[in-house]
Amino acid sequence: MFNKILIANRGEIACRVIQTAHKMGIRCVAVHSEADINARHVAMADEAFLLGPAASSESYLRGDKIIDIALRSGAQAIHPGYGFLSENTQFADACASNGLVFIGPPASAIAAMGSKSAAKTIMEKAGVPLVPGYHGANQDPSQLRTEALKCGFPLLLKAVAGGGGKGMRVVNQLSEFDDALAAAKREASNAFGNPDMLIERYLLQPRHVEIQVFCDSHGQGVYLAERDCSIQRRHQKVLEEAPAPNLSDATRQAMGEAAVKAAQAIQYVGAGTVEFLYASDGEFFFMEMNTRLQVEHPVTEMITGQDLVEWQLRIAYGAPLPLLQSQIRLHGHAIEARIYAEDPEHDFLPATGTLSYLKTPLESRHVRVDTGVIEGDEVSMHYDPMIAKLIVWDETREQAINRMQQALEHYRISGVTTNIRFLHALVDSQPFRQAELDTGFIEQHQALLSPPPKLSQAQVLVLAAGFFLQAQAVAHHASTQLSPFAQQNNWRLNTAYRRILPLMLGEQLHQLTIVHQLTIVHQPQHDDIHIGEQVYQLHAELVGDCLHATLDGHSIRLHGALNDRQLTLFYQGESYVCQHYQEQFGQQDHSAAGGLTAPMNGAVVAVMVAKGDVVQAGQTLVIMEAMKMEHAIKAPFDGVVEAIYFNEGELVADGAELLAISATEQEAVSL
Repeated sequence: MFNKILIANRGEIACRVIQTAHKMGIRCVAVHSEADINARHVAMADEAFLLGPAASSESYLRGDKIIDIALRSGAQAIHPGYGFLSENTQFADACASNGLVFIGPPASAIAAMGSKSAAKTIMEKAGVPLVPGYHGANQDPSQLRTEALKCGFPLLLKAVAGGGGKGMRVVNQLSEFDDALAAAKREASNAFGNPDMLIERYLLQPRHVEIQVFCDSHGQGVYLAERDCSIQRRHQKVLEEAPAPNLSDATRQAMGEAAVKAAQAIQYVGAGTVEFLYASDGEFFFMEMNTRLQVEHPVTEMITGQDLVEWQLRIAYGAPLPLLQSQIRLHGHAIEARIYAEDPEHDFLPATGTLSYLKTPLESRHVRVDTGVIEGDEVSMHYDPMIAKLIVWDETREQAINRMQQALEHYRISGVTTNIRFLHALVDSQPFRQAELDTGFIEQHQALLSPPPKLSQAQVLVLAAGFFLQAQAVAHHASTQLSPFAQQNNWRLNTAYRRILPLMLGEQLHQLTIVHQLTIVHQPQHDDIHIGEQVYQLHAELVGDCLHATLDGHSIRLHGALNDRQLTLFYQGESYVCQHYQEQFGQQDHSAAGGLTAPMNGAVVAVMVAKGDVVQAGQTLVIMEAMKMEHAIKAPFDGVVEAIYFNEGELVADGAELLAISATEQEAVSL
């Protein structure tokens, strides 16, 4: 077995590989960008080397630097993880040329599956069922338009070299085709350096079911069950589970055998995933093959009891498959939720910020957390915004769903917007519980996935007041003087103590009046909290970061994270941010300024207008990219472009003004 390997990746997958390698007695070399100098994977490795600046193109995509570091460090093999160089044929070839083992398939297999159009041709010859469409070499827009008409609508444009939902567009009618093609090509070129497209019929309400395959260098191949990955946004997976619900044993076997056939058709070695579209009538069609370990591999590990990274390492060293097909056993049900720094309320825009408070659920045989971050780390615009993968296992699907719901309630993050509340609503929704799954699930059930808050505005304000007061009391508890005038317990002689507490909730300022009641025998002391004309009775005690409260006779327990004057309350999978307001003097109020501003940190990839252009409401003005996903900035009204503040290729901070427009009524509005 190898005695030292290099992990050419970052984040949770780098940590995941290091964990198994160390278990096997293998030393690990990490690489990192300047932004990741204090990253968790760097701390876990036995040694680490700097690659370059934060940008991936100057660090994690520099295969030449990575190979040089591997040779200098004495590593015998390179594990690419997923993303970055994991499906790069030139990198796999370079490893072999330098006497390094690439812990993945041969470069020829990567090349065969790297082009989705070529892959479909190979699969067609191998007898694997395909979705109708076009995957030819002629990429002239007029030819693609003709093929689109032959295919019929709705159709899916997909980057031939793509992955992760990038360079993909659903086109419902011919009038949308040209704009969608231009956007998909641009996104594919930026993400993969290849703008070529394929076209396929867009199946209505299909499921996304994929098969985990493994092949060794001795000609053997097996499949380790399947995963359902139908819950997606922007063609990117959000929730995965194994085994796929409501799939017959006959279909599972047929799909698994087709997947192994697909892998063996290209002399595959190592871990791979063959993805299928599963139609409501029971038919399935080859979609693509990912020639690497998948993000969602833990759910397969949980139901098979196998360590797939260990399988990768052993097979790369030349060992045969650890198990034959007949020896693979499935037990229970597993679900994985991807916890992202993103805003589901605003079209899942990626978010950035510092993880000022981070608490994860307790890990056990039922709960697993794969992550590459710790409290205090920054989620930057340079890399994928996934914070962690939360995986649960139980005997049945229903029990696993309940486990996931509970685990999400115990996952608490402040400092950056996350999708935890969204995930909690998703797993608890009746359509998900009843396994009514397809790739349009999120769009179909938006109302269910954005339920009303569990706490009312008044409850949040009162509980926040209780947390602030208790935190203040705890901070002053060190005083041991006996004088009542030195105590911080709100004691007053023969009277109740009143104080005003201004709290910001959202954009609204609330003035709370707090009346501390004197302790009466046999009754706990409490506060009367006045919000307008309403009075709420609160008894609260803070134990660590957990607030034990009784609000008007209702006992509630919730957690909180206090960062200076900002408080985040966590309750049943939801979070509420409240600010202890303090008047700022000597600063101008810019709140009245209108604005078409950058919705997130990112880069300007296209400016679609020029100064002086007349634009219409809804017209795309600027296209930004963040985390390799494009976002169109549209005109809110008819007008004339007066100024453009950023050029293509420039980085833009969240909230920055992008351009200025004067309305057609001659009323200038700053955007």
